[in-house]
Amino acid sequence: MARHSATISRPIGEVFAFVADGENARQWRPGVIDVSRQSGEGLGAIYRQGVKGPGGRRIAADYEVTAFEPDRRIAFRAIAGPVRPMGEYQFSPAGDGTTVTLALDATLTGWKSLLMGRAVQSTMLAEVRNLDTLKRILES
Repeated sequence: MARHSATISRPIGEVFAFVADGENARQWRPGVIDVSRQSGEGLGAIYRQGVKGPGGRRIAADYEVTAFEPDRRIAFRAIAGPVRPMGEYQFSPAGDGTTVTLALDATLTGWKSLLMGRAVQSTMLAEVRNLDTLKRILES
């Protein structure tokens, strides 16, 4: 599990809209190689996504939006790839700005836990810290 928050000096509606559009991911998540919305919008939307794996090779990391509450929450679950994390963005007002929290959780069992546990934890920690990059981009 990994969790991180960032307070961004932008209105909640702007921050939510930027994060909700998964096609913006390459702007603030450096591990994303490619991403495109395949179907739906909001709740039930499916995004095809490729992320950098070992040696920089592309790994499928497609995901589905499982909760969508405008200006409050976006939850998702991976539907492709060797690891299938679930995650949730929470948005809350912070004065004139917005606090965004990202929590990720991936359950690994058996050989995956032994072989991939450390790498997955490291990747999840880096992913939640990308909120700091989101802050930098949206405030510039």
